[in-house]
Amino acid sequence: MATCSTGCAPAVRLCQRLNRLKTLDGDMMATSLKRCLSTLDLTLMGVGGMVGSGLYVLTGTVAKDTAGPAVIISFVFAGIASLLAAFCYAEFGARIPKTGSAYMFTYVSVGEMWAFLIGWNVILENMIGGAAVARAWSGYLDSIFNHAIQNFTETHIMQWNVPFLAHYPDLLAAGILVFASVFISFGVQVSSYLNHIFSTISMGVIAFILVFGFVLADPANWSQEQGGFAPYGMSGILAGSATCFYAFVGFDVIASSSEEAKNPQKAVPIATAISLGLAATAYILVSCVLTLIVPWRTLDPNSALADAFFRRGYSWAGIVVAVGSICAMNTVLLCNLFSLPRIVYAMAEDGLFFSIFARVNPVTKVPVNAILVFGILMACMALIFDLEALVQFLSIGTLLAYTFVAASVIVLRFQPEKNNSKDTTTTSPNVNAEVSPAPSESQTITEDSEEPKQYESFSDKLQLVERQRTRERRGVGHLKAYWEPYLDRLLGDCEPGEVVAFCVMTLIVSSVSLCAVLEFGNEQLQFPVWCFTMLLVIFTLAYVLSLALIWIHEPQRNNQTFQVPLVPLTPGASILFNVFLMMKLSLLTWIRFTVWIAIGLLVYFGYGIWHSKEGLRELQPKDMAARYVVLPSGSLVETVQSVQPDGQVVTSAHQISSSAAPTAAEAAGKR
Repeated sequence: MATCSTGCAPAVRLCQRLNRLKTLDGDMMATSLKRCLSTLDLTLMGVGGMVGSGLYVLTGTVAKDTAGPAVIISFVFAGIASLLAAFCYAEFGARIPKTGSAYMFTYVSVGEMWAFLIGWNVILENMIGGAAVARAWSGYLDSIFNHAIQNFTETHIMQWNVPFLAHYPDLLAAGILVFASVFISFGVQVSSYLNHIFSTISMGVIAFILVFGFVLADPANWSQEQGGFAPYGMSGILAGSATCFYAFVGFDVIASSSEEAKNPQKAVPIATAISLGLAATAYILVSCVLTLIVPWRTLDPNSALADAFFRRGYSWAGIVVAVGSICAMNTVLLCNLFSLPRIVYAMAEDGLFFSIFARVNPVTKVPVNAILVFGILMACMALIFDLEALVQFLSIGTLLAYTFVAASVIVLRFQPEKNNSKDTTTTSPNVNAEVSPAPSESQTITEDSEEPKQYESFSDKLQLVERQRTRERRGVGHLKAYWEPYLDRLLGDCEPGEVVAFCVMTLIVSSVSLCAVLEFGNEQLQFPVWCFTMLLVIFTLAYVLSLALIWIHEPQRNNQTFQVPLVPLTPGASILFNVFLMMKLSLLTWIRFTVWIAIGLLVYFGYGIWHSKEGLRELQPKDMAARYVVLPSGSLVETVQSVQPDGQVVTSAHQISSSAAPTAAEAAGKR
């Protein structure tokens, strides 16, 4: 047995390193960045991140090919699904006002390696997204001039026919990315001012489209002669919802900006709710106007709004729509260039990515190195790559981040608060794990069992006495008092939050299994009806049972910051919906995702795991560790463990009588 324990020790230590959590400082508002963003700034950033070219292109595409005029209902369903994920981001952004978004949220609740992989995927997501928007911006502007820019480039510069590369270098797209990166490097206020200008123009154009569009509306375009309101039925509405869901993915820029917000506890949830509401309202009303102006069958998927006004005889309105479209794409571009460097900065600040990206300019208070380097990389992608084949890759990174953030909300909600004060960091974790006092020194008073309990300080013993006086108040992560008589024998020995963490893992596994059976069970796998039904019942029961077991535990109740309502139901539903959409992605997307994950693991194991600040914190020398053990007589034994250079521990103890307890407490305070 000893040989097995010795042989497994390296694997255990590796798992501990991969799953170590980020230690948050006591002052959550302390930052090297500049806190200058108001609620209005964050709201306009969220609107700019969501209301982009999709408003001018996606609405027509879904209406013509997928849902018909019922695209309105598709956007309603997509908005509700996005609200589930937005709730989770809003809670974390208010509770942990640090840059890094999904990466940071995963690091403080799930583990280091998982956080790195989430950050790694978000980096690629933002790079591809920004480059794709830049190419769309360039193509839209080029179409206004009858493709003169493309023709000049192909004729006088170069063109090529290589797989995965564009037919010609898009110099305009690369130039706008470099230009925008330089502007953003001047400071967060410059970025905010630019976003204000473009968002205001974009919202003005949307208002024009709605007012003028409803004037031209013809209800006959929803009649049965034109195919009716929902020509593709409920299946078309749900398929359209899956596509429309990606129109709302830009709200995470608000959480990425929380470290630069003046009052993130209030600003982040308010800005998230308002921006998501405005974006959903804009998409729903514009879809309504678009399908009422012209018959939905005749829509042009590439420029639906401009073409609709043109065919109604108002070609000048197309120019207004074009201006709004370019401004909307500018806001999305700014949001990508704004959030990407901050995620890189957060990873570098934690030691998981190259330290050069953690440097903040002392004047502008922004990570200039990360902005310029990744802005140039994004420009190179827009210059030479055919991004149409890679755009679907955006979805998997976004959905994976949403899933981990929702899971993190559940884990953190049922996890007891950790004391991050300096007094608690003076005890060596290795000493606590590997060394225990002699049996005669570690006998303690217990609450209901014979198992000994140890206390880090005399104040911990006093807190235990107080808890014994108020047995009816259950701690966070414990079973609720109502369920204790029924399940305490089964779950009572588990550590607080341990059952919840296991149930979250079961929740994710059952969601993946359930969605896989629904998506592939009948066609690809060709299960018999009895097998298909049995698997659905098993995985559904596992999903529901996991939610129920989480619900019977005591959650944290924090009235100071925003909290997701109906936990674990809200994040659980978000996990299920995100996994379902991930199952809709193509096999080629999953292959590319696997390759990118493999590259990320090489970076993590080659650099991140060795330079992690959490790992360096664990290796810091700790000369002395002290524990207080309660004896049955009510007196204390102070156990002092000194760490020797060779890793051995020398333990000494002396007894403190109960009458001398205040003196011991004072001594502990002085230490």
